[in-house]
Amino acid sequence: MKRFYKPLVVALLGLTAMACNSIVDGLNVDPNNPTSATASLLLTGTEIANMATQEGMASRLTTIWDGYLSGADRQWLDYYNYNVSAGIYDTDWNLVFQGVNANALLTIEQATALGNRKMAAIAKILRANALATATELWGDIPFDQAGNSALYPNPAFEPQATVYTKLIALVDDAIADLNNGIGTVSTEDIHFGGDATKWKQTAYTLKARLLTDMKQYDAAYTAAQSGISAYANSLYAPHGSIANVNQNQFYTFLTIQRTGDIFAVGAYNVGLLNPAGTRYRGNSKTIETARYRFYYLENGVNTAGRIEPNTSGTSGFFAQNASFPLITYQENMLTLAEMALRSGKGFTTALGHLNAYRAFLNGGGYINTTYLTTGNYKYEAYTAADFAVGGIENADGISADNALLREILQERYVSFYGQHIGWNDERRNRNDPYGIKLTPNSGTRLPSRFIYSQNELNSNASAPKAFPTTFDVMSIYQ
Repeated sequence: MKRFYKPLVVALLGLTAMACNSIVDGLNVDPNNPTSATASLLLTGTEIANMATQEGMASRLTTIWDGYLSGADRQWLDYYNYNVSAGIYDTDWNLVFQGVNANALLTIEQATALGNRKMAAIAKILRANALATATELWGDIPFDQAGNSALYPNPAFEPQATVYTKLIALVDDAIADLNNGIGTVSTEDIHFGGDATKWKQTAYTLKARLLTDMKQYDAAYTAAQSGISAYANSLYAPHGSIANVNQNQFYTFLTIQRTGDIFAVGAYNVGLLNPAGTRYRGNSKTIETARYRFYYLENGVNTAGRIEPNTSGTSGFFAQNASFPLITYQENMLTLAEMALRSGKGFTTALGHLNAYRAFLNGGGYINTTYLTTGNYKYEAYTAADFAVGGIENADGISADNALLREILQERYVSFYGQHIGWNDERRNRNDPYGIKLTPNSGTRLPSRFIYSQNELNSNASAPKAFPTTFDVMSIYQ
């Protein structure tokens, strides 16, 4: 299935240009065959479109706005300095609403007609993932009326708070479908091969992400307790080594499409992970050399002599066949840690979750084994004394709870490298004294959102007339 990623998603985008009814009219539906070819094709295409959504501008632009990387040349130097126009978002807006949302709705429709609740559930989770990304990046978006251009040629934008409520309901609906257990999904699911347990855990971690955005910390903790329980259950986008077909999208961008446009010189995250950096987060219990080298090339191949994202061989974070993180064990474990502290579960409980995550890292974690050489990584368990005044995690004399919160937020930041959820965290905690503190790349303000697609503004009469700018803070992160 990997060979056909790009051709299939292009075909699916073409299908959704037609009215929904024209695709399903006349189909001979066999209720005893819950994985009909058409429904299977739609599911696979929806998965691939969601991969493209998460790895597109959601990844690239947020990494240079969130201190993971730096814009170096041409348009990407402009974008790095927040000089963006509505037109640059056209492709990614279309990926969300045509590539994922419209095809997910068709998949749900056909799967429901076939009585295949497992397939419907997977499509609902994919739809929720894509639309959650959209509202996190753009704010108010179409929801109920999106995906049916025949009935709603000008889909209405809904308030962000309403969208979040509906997204959580959609995820809950998917979980109910999975609990029901009816239906068959196999190789058309390129992520888990139809494994209901893995999809259910993914759904709970996604729900916890949404509740975290909403600062409903107790509910987020509860959801995460049912979330991804092992690294092997993480939702990753699989990739291969066929040029212009199934390669890691960031690899293609960095090495083929825009060589030299993005590097990492001066990036905030580099300073945290580089043992020679002024902000190095290592201490007597923590060595970050392996993770630093997994993320970055110290002597870049595209920007010689400069630090750049690691696209090397088969081992770099952005190697051509490197799987890309979508919803992971890493996220779930660190959500448990932060939510435990914020929801009043106590210092000891939160520290226990953090130490469980550190034990995972100390065993190699998600870092490619190429970099796990002796002396290059260490993540020993922290104790309460480490966060007491004068401890290795509290040199500035703040409360133990705040010192632990600061460490958890920093660990989340470095662990979410490459994903837009790192930017979610930075914006959510921008006014928190213990969140990540970035300096604007240009001017005096940090960016707060993507602006709406130019094509959407031109073609949708319901689009906001006075649309927000890059620096207008969206309601969810105020």
